[in-house]
Amino acid sequence: MNDDDRYRTVAAPAEAACRERSSKFLAYIYPVSSEEEIRTILDDLHKRFFDATHHCYAWRLGPRGERFRANDDGEPSGTAGKPILGQLLSNDITDCLLVVVRYFGGTKLGVPGLIAAYRESAAEAIAAASIVDRTVDRTVRVDFPYVAMNDIMRVVKEEQPRIVGQEFDNLCTMRLMIRESRAKALVERLRKAGGSIADEA
Repeated sequence: MNDDDRYRTVAAPAEAACRERSSKFLAYIYPVSSEEEIRTILDDLHKRFFDATHHCYAWRLGPRGERFRANDDGEPSGTAGKPILGQLLSNDITDCLLVVVRYFGGTKLGVPGLIAAYRESAAEAIAAASIVDRTVDRTVRVDFPYVAMNDIMRVVKEEQPRIVGQEFDNLCTMRLMIRESRAKALVERLRKAGGSIADEA
């Protein structure tokens, strides 16, 4: 099996709460697919916990987690966002946002204490989440004349892509979704069967 097009993410939002020397840490993890979505969630959390001392977070996007960010939100540099991001990396999960909201309890934790508290809170949120395997999929559109229908349908039956849409007329069109690692073989076979291929975003 090809694992280059497989990645891990969280199936649904999850949360956890930790206390450390009278400071309260509320951790939230969300599945996300864009920076716009991340901004919306962060705005909502800021409104919901408007009286919190810090809203620290980290996120990763893309099948390999190639886009990422960590934010300390006023905590000493490297004490919050980095340990949160570290948990996303060590659990090998992407397409997710992890936010830890802190209510300061009056006792300073110091740099090692902060790092440990944010790391622990992030770990608890991940532990509360359901982690799932997803695949990187590609959608292709195939146009073909009606006379090629049987040959095209045989390829579809054997390669087993998901049929996203289809229109059958004098010129027929099918939109098919398949794992990235199997897309090349599907496209080659559809072309040989008389299809004209276009990639769809």
